[in-house]
Amino acid sequence: MADVPSLLASLKGLRSAPTLSAAEQGQLSEQLMAALATCEWFTVGVMAPSAAVAVASLRALEARLSWEALELDPACEELASIEGPVFLKANQNTGRFLVRRETGLGEGLLITGHNPEDPSTEDTWGPLPLGLIG
Repeated sequence: MADVPSLLASLKGLRSAPTLSAAEQGQLSEQLMAALATCEWFTVGVMAPSAAVAVASLRALEARLSWEALELDPACEELASIEGPVFLKANQNTGRFLVRRETGLGEGLLITGHNPEDPSTEDTWGPLPLGLIG
């Protein structure tokens, strides 16, 4: 998306979300909300140190954006048995999310916006700080 403001665009290609000042977080949040408003549905990736942190980040995002809560995919391993770093993949189209063990990742939130009516607005944003959308 050519007109994405620079702070949001500057995150592309990072392996982990940067540490941002309060002012930068506010600016990034505003830019993200403007980008999200152009899309119809979303997929979300959460790179987190634990399954509990990943799910909490997803739930905070759902609450902040008034999204319907996604369900844990029945094929997913029991969350309490997953130790260490994880990657959570959530899909509003299916209404489900999965969590898998994943080492070597950074930390952060990735959001991909989908808009079949106007594909020019589709993009992936992040990695965003896990606490940005709280």
